Amino acid sequence: MDAIYKQVSISDYDYKLDEQRIAKHPLGERDSSKLLIYKDGVVSSSTFSSIVNEVAPNDLMVFNNSKVVQARLYFTKETGATIEVFLLNPVNPNDYQLAFEQTQQNQWNCIVGNIKRWKGEVLKLHIVEYNMMLQARMLGRTDDGALVQFSWDNPTVSFAQIIEIVGEVPIPPYLDRQPEAIDKSRYQTVYAKPEGSVAAPTAGLHFTNRVMDMLTSKGVKFIETTLHVGAGTFRPVKSDTIGGHDMHTERIYVTSELISSLLLSKRNIIAVGTTSLRTLESIYWLGVKVSEGLIDRGDYFVGQWDGYTLRQDLTLAEVLTNLKKHLEASQKGYLTASTQMIIVPGYKFRVVNRLITNFHQPRSTLLLLVAAFIGSAWKDVYQYALNNNFRFLSYGDSSILSRR
Repeated sequence: MDAIYKQVSISDYDYKLDEQRIAKHPLGERDSSKLLIYKDGVVSSSTFSSIVNEVAPNDLMVFNNSKVVQARLYFTKETGATIEVFLLNPVNPNDYQLAFEQTQQNQWNCIVGNIKRWKGEVLKLHIVEYNMMLQARMLGRTDDGALVQFSWDNPTVSFAQIIEIVGEVPIPPYLDRQPEAIDKSRYQTVYAKPEGSVAAPTAGLHFTNRVMDMLTSKGVKFIETTLHVGAGTFRPVKSDTIGGHDMHTERIYVTSELISSLLLSKRNIIAVGTTSLRTLESIYWLGVKVSEGLIDRGDYFVGQWDGYTLRQDLTLAEVLTNLKKHLEASQKGYLTASTQMIIVPGYKFRVVNRLITNFHQPRSTLLLLVAAFIGSAWKDVYQYALNNNFRFLSYGDSSILSRR
């Protein structure tokens, strides 16, 4: 029989989300969104620009600084058929930065729209701005779509420059509209740096430089991490219980500076977004694996159920100290890892005790994460948001939740 955490029934994490509750466009000002506050069992509301009142000096806020890529490319066949090629993750080279720096060719895992119409011919796209041709060749089918090789005939142009010109912002499918000019800036955090996400870490969309200056003045500490958000974040749970769901895998980057900040933190560790939370909790389990000698050097991976099956009694300080020593021994000061970790009710949090997040879809892994974080109170929180006209999903309003 499956362990109890695998028996979580997805039907218990459902609610009625009417179409009009979904925010289809961003507000005029990022920080003018509503802010739901859940603390000590009480639900209240404010505006996001007042979030400085909800935190204390020396609290540590952890931001996911991943930048959204203009990941949608459209090719037109000679027959007139349109083929949409959606970049998922780089394969050759398999590092995001290196893939974007390429000046002749690279290979990506892609989701391909209208894939049945792509019979193997080379797709071509003329880029007027660089007077060059971008070619796409399907090298084979994959579970998610296809392995695609891109090549171009101007060695002075990088792949990053190409997608900046011809790529389209990959706004979520539930917005049910075409991207608009405003999405290029607003479906991106103000602190975004390394390119790699195909969906925004949306909790950060509410932050403005003004809000961050106010938080700094209060003495709140900031540190950044990176998790490149994949399209799997939108993958619905189709199984009756979560044990039947195959969680998507995402890349994370962990620095010695981040580990040091976590070790030194004496107050709340606040994850800005579910991606930051998932990164921080994954770091704990990477530390457990290092402590237990379960990692071959260079093979840094947190499996879907590692947070439930690995040794549970090591303290945060122990595992972070061991992980920091491991990093120092590698002389790199950082590591690149992959996490497939899923957080569902029954999970014991090791790092994060406050979470800033938007309102998520019914029956989703993100809603399960929230339910794991605040327990059955998630129902009260979501009912309050529905009763008080909060806006939902990526461009919607925000919340700051304290762990139960």
